[in-house]
Amino acid sequence: MGGHFDVLEKKSELESLEKELNDPSVWEDAKKANDISLKVSNIKKEIDEYYAIVDSIKSNLEILDLLKVEEDLELLENSRTEFKEIEGRIKEYEVRSLLDGEFDSTNCYLEIHPGAGGTESCDWANMLLRMYTMFCDKFGFKYQIIDKQNGDEAGIKSVMLYITGDHCYGYLKSEIGVHRLVRISPFNAAGKRQTSFAAVNVTPEFARVGDIEIKDEDVRIDVYRSSGCGGQGVNTTDSAVRITHIPSGIVVTVQNERSQLKNKEIAFNILKNKLYSIEVEKRNSEINALKGNANINFGSQIRNYVLEPYSLVKDVRTECESNNPSKVLDGEIYPFIEAYLRMKR
Repeated sequence: MGGHFDVLEKKSELESLEKELNDPSVWEDAKKANDISLKVSNIKKEIDEYYAIVDSIKSNLEILDLLKVEEDLELLENSRTEFKEIEGRIKEYEVRSLLDGEFDSTNCYLEIHPGAGGTESCDWANMLLRMYTMFCDKFGFKYQIIDKQNGDEAGIKSVMLYITGDHCYGYLKSEIGVHRLVRISPFNAAGKRQTSFAAVNVTPEFARVGDIEIKDEDVRIDVYRSSGCGGQGVNTTDSAVRITHIPSGIVVTVQNERSQLKNKEIAFNILKNKLYSIEVEKRNSEINALKGNANINFGSQIRNYVLEPYSLVKDVRTECESNNPSKVLDGEIYPFIEAYLRMKR
């Protein structure tokens, strides 16, 4: 017991949460009740998986005892295969136990912004968008494109995804920072090697944003016609919403819904998340300053994707690397996420 995962501690936490959930007064706040229910569900899954792994280990140990008495090569091979599967489950379970940060269990917003470089960087931002949506598909996360601005010639100028799933912020927080691409440019007739940059930011969906007050005089709201792919994809009404928070300079645009009121509601929620995030970062900076810790700031280069003159993806923080960039760009980023979580632990 103990370590990253203490099943007795988890059982105690579950008992406390269930007791809280049984209090009728907690249901007066639907958001709070739902958050507690989600925590209860997640802890139950963790405990069930723990005992499922323990049972699998015990079962296979019993088989090994039988093999000491009677030789059975087929049973031995099956047992070896099962132990490899158990090893993988334990490894995955261990990584999951590292997701114990304050906001790790929450849904999140993921943004991608190209750096300087025009079409090259816009195309790179679009490649990253594809990478993250493919990762979400493979990992079982759901995503929704809240806002997407297409590039003038190719790629995207910016995009925001709303991602939901079990501990999705905990996993995707490892992606915050600048991503660098080196390749032979498909937009350069001379076939020269080009370096492009794109910044990724991930913000948790905070449960306490309802406490954030935004004064009417502090925001400017603009409405405009949503862009689309043509035909029925283009809105015929001014349903897209852009909110500018004047004191902070934060700009939020939402155009995925056909209703202007719905887009406005989503935009205000995102703005509140961003303002709350600033408060959290400020608090954490003060705590880290007292501890003497240095933060990895947004804007620092975290990962290189080299397609030419050789093939390599390398994370500069963890030294985790892959010599198969195509696989990584197809959404296979879990090894990099795992390495980051282990490094932070």
